[in-house]
Amino acid sequence: MRTSERSSPFRASALAAAALGLALLASPAGAVDGTADSPFASVRDALRHGMRDYNAGDKVGAVRALEFAAVKGDTLAMWKLGRMYASGDGVAHDDLRAFEYFSRIADNHAERGLDTIEAGVVASAFVALGAYFLDGIDGTYVRPNPGRAHEMFSYAASWFGDANAQYNLARLYLDGRGVAPNPRMAARWFNLAAAKGHAPAQALLGHMLIAGDGVPRQRALGLMWLTLARDAADPVHDHWIADLYERAVAAASETDRQGALAYLERHLSSER
Repeated sequence: MRTSERSSPFRASALAAAALGLALLASPAGAVDGTADSPFASVRDALRHGMRDYNAGDKVGAVRALEFAAVKGDTLAMWKLGRMYASGDGVAHDDLRAFEYFSRIADNHAERGLDTIEAGVVASAFVALGAYFLDGIDGTYVRPNPGRAHEMFSYAASWFGDANAQYNLARLYLDGRGVAPNPRMAARWFNLAAAKGHAPAQALLGHMLIAGDGVPRQRALGLMWLTLARDAADPVHDHWIADLYERAVAAASETDRQGALAYLERHLSSER
């Protein structure tokens, strides 16, 4: 299927979203590295102030504190600023500035250990960069470069096991952007993301299995994945998943429906 829907590259994974809070809880009280005229005692103090102001709705104060921490090299501050500029959240929308924050993270922390607090944040930055390289940024030096996008998604998908990266990488193989079309490779990456609960990946994997789109047709298994996707999908942004599910159910035989139910029961029991 060549659906135009794509998961937002700026939808943070649970690990990335939790990293800010974990880092603040784990940060030491000491390690003063501010200057005499700085309102912040340390980088971590600035990060705490930035997130406190952000959550209180003071985006101006948040940016001031986060930029102080980012200049000092704090990964979490750069990630939060990148997301803010990418979505125009409390600041003027500026994709190039977001791109540059995410690039600094990728350049400095590409080999971040998987057991570190910041691993999810670094993976999220690679996914964001991949999306920017895929389409480019109008009026800037960031030109469309699907091959470079493939590198970004592939790294985050392989090294970090990031579900958004795995989904986006699968889309490249499905659509033949930056790589030769390869439905089997697409299904492989969709499957890895689907197993992590990624609803769009579940939906497209299910559709491929039902249609036999470059993979052996398995209607019951495909219907199971579409059922999981329908249940997990955002009803506002992922309405296309519900459409795929409804069409698949309408065309399914009673045998397919019963088989999907059996697959679903086994899948859910394996997660308990």
